[in-house]
Amino acid sequence: MLESVSSTVEHIGTELRKVVVGQDAVVEQIVVALLAEGHALLEGVPGTAKTLIVKTLARIIGAEFGRIQFTPDLMPSDITGTNVFNVATSSFALRRGAIFTDILLADEINRTPPKTQAALLEAMEERQVTIDGELHPLSPLFTVLATQNPIEYEGTYPLPEAQLDRFLLKINIGYPSVDEEQQVVRNWDEGFNSRRLEGIDVRPLPEGDAISRCRHEVRAARTERGVQRYVVEIVARTRTHPAIANGASPRGSIALLMCAKALAAMRGRSFPTPDDVRDIARPALRHRLNLRAEAELDGATPDTVITEILSTTEVPR
Repeated sequence: MLESVSSTVEHIGTELRKVVVGQDAVVEQIVVALLAEGHALLEGVPGTAKTLIVKTLARIIGAEFGRIQFTPDLMPSDITGTNVFNVATSSFALRRGAIFTDILLADEINRTPPKTQAALLEAMEERQVTIDGELHPLSPLFTVLATQNPIEYEGTYPLPEAQLDRFLLKINIGYPSVDEEQQVVRNWDEGFNSRRLEGIDVRPLPEGDAISRCRHEVRAARTERGVQRYVVEIVARTRTHPAIANGASPRGSIALLMCAKALAAMRGRSFPTPDDVRDIARPALRHRLNLRAEAELDGATPDTVITEILSTTEVPR
């Protein structure tokens, strides 16, 4: 069955490369989040294909796509929906919000106030939404892929730790290389237009339940006790490291384990290894750490601290 995971991931990568140049590591991490049934926060400067990747991914996996442009005046009901009184029937009817979809692009999520950001909390954790006391289940495929700009903070509202912790991964998106950017320019010169994706031959997955089956394979994977201990020790060290004020919670350990299992399945194995854990540790943990002010002044970043922790944690044999 792991062949189906590998073939599914290969298909997604092949089709995405028709539209997106470079960013292979970013695409791999997004697929890890998708297969591990988690959400991802994409952080990068404008114009680095964040929205394009998400829209194209939704087309490839045959998922319903929804987008919310987060703004300061956005209300929680704009996301979740609200009950509207129908005069003709003298009854209330649910007007569903943008959250009722499969793949939700929460664009510039840090540009809306905390009360509106919090409208996503229940949906992200339990895949349901409560409107006027009534529970409404969301799609089993429901996945939030949120974006934010790391260089422009005026008029923004930093995500609270409780919300950040609900993102399985925080994925940093950098600039393409010179060769990759030249290929982007060449593609546009030859007629490519990211605003007209319907004109690009992107083949969806041949089986509609492919993602569900891949998720089942990830859940079924088992981890050796030594690797489990390795995961826990890495996370535990984030709580005692001198540069970190607040480390990752047990949710971070679970996230790291599930991401390692998904990455192992994508690589054709039914069990994760320490290499899988190390390869996904930074995106799985970087948003769960709060550095001390003096450490930041000395130039420390979550990634450099995680790298140090990985280098000093004993690898199981």
